Amino acid sequence: MSKEFKSVEYGLEKIFEGAQDFLPLLGTDYVEFYVGNAKQAAHFYKTAFGFQSLAYSGLETGVRDRASYVLKQDKIRLVLTTALNSDSPIGEHVKKHGDGVKIAALWVEDARSAFEETVKRGAKPFMQPTVEKDEFGEVVRAGIYTYGETVHMFVERKNYTGAFLPGYKAWESDYKPAPVGLKYIDHMVGNVGWNQMNTWVKWYEDVMGFVNFLSFDDKQINTEYSALMSKVMSNGNGRIKFPINEPAEGKKRSQIEEYLDFYEGSGIQHIAVATDDILTTVADMKSRGVEFLSTPPQAYYDGIPERLKDHMDKFKEDINELQKLGIMIDADEEGYLLQIFTKPVEDRPTLFFEVIQRMGARGFGAGNFKALFESIEREQEKRGTL
Repeated sequence: MSKEFKSVEYGLEKIFEGAQDFLPLLGTDYVEFYVGNAKQAAHFYKTAFGFQSLAYSGLETGVRDRASYVLKQDKIRLVLTTALNSDSPIGEHVKKHGDGVKIAALWVEDARSAFEETVKRGAKPFMQPTVEKDEFGEVVRAGIYTYGETVHMFVERKNYTGAFLPGYKAWESDYKPAPVGLKYIDHMVGNVGWNQMNTWVKWYEDVMGFVNFLSFDDKQINTEYSALMSKVMSNGNGRIKFPINEPAEGKKRSQIEEYLDFYEGSGIQHIAVATDDILTTVADMKSRGVEFLSTPPQAYYDGIPERLKDHMDKFKEDINELQKLGIMIDADEEGYLLQIFTKPVEDRPTLFFEVIQRMGARGFGAGNFKALFESIEREQEKRGTL
């Protein structure tokens, strides 16, 4: 069983009680990527990840500087945005960082209040509260910067019935690949530079009212060659979780250093998407061309019964089937989880996805860290960046 919860002095409910849920956050509203070619990116996420067409904004809707394609799968909304001219800040963002996450939008009851409260506590404004209207009602949005050039957008949509946001039209498409079973965003992980993790932990505590409910140091997250440190931040109701990573000293360059080099700054490293049937989801994604990290060695799977001994009576999956797909398993006091990580989804070795199925566990797979990072290091070695 993973030891990740041993650093928490009190139970999770006690920890979450310490959160100042003054916003409050109702969930993840959408994640917006700035990309070089949104039309092609949308086709990729439809084909490979099973997303469905939802809404579109661009020249045909009166927008002159950008095109945005909105995709949906269950509770997950992705927005893929590209610049339409050479002097666009969107294009400059892509030039510097490559395709990546610009906005992690948070669903709130009152966007004006969320903006005012966070700015009062020290947040840097990105967008003042703005009311957007069309025939379906109105949406209020406001944004603040977090680490790097990443933005949290507060979205208030209680008075809106349209497909997505004002300025978008429903996107009807004849191409409708079936979903793969992704349900919602479980968490999003940010990478920050050397000695910046605690700065951003304090920022989330002070500005957003979050709590740090899990911490991992370089003694827990290391391999023969590299190490990193991580702290998990969560809001009061536990719906929003943002782990924050920073590099640690090692013999060679860690995955965090590789990310910072190629992203050219701090940003969102991976998005964890939840499923109720990880075996079916991953098999489907593989058949559609999604590439995952290499399978852990045989000894890893041989050790699963011992690692899950407190939960084997509830363990329903076939270990051989998990091994065939390279899915990893870990447990905590609450239950177990299954997880797997894609390779980077673009040419720069930056953004990737995690697929996770929780069977009671509330942790992040600390027992898998060593196997996971060794797998990432094998990919780094191929790229010449280890």
